[in-house]
Amino acid sequence: MAKKKSEKKIRITQVRSLIGRPEPQRRTIKALGLRKMNHSVEHVATPQILGMVNKVRHLVKVEEL
Repeated sequence: MAKKKSEKKIRITQVRSLIGRPEPQRRTIKALGLRKMNHSVEHVATPQILGMVNKVRHLVKVEEL
């Protein structure tokens, strides 16, 4: 798959704990590749990734790169 120059990347950082959160939110955080507090990952800003971020927006911080 060829990488396009126009693909925007985002950095997602977990800033809140998963303690007491529903299982779907825990699975979404895991699917994003986040493991623990203050852990960051970079993803291409696809509609799928943005939808997952939207579901857990209260637990993460998002920055454009």
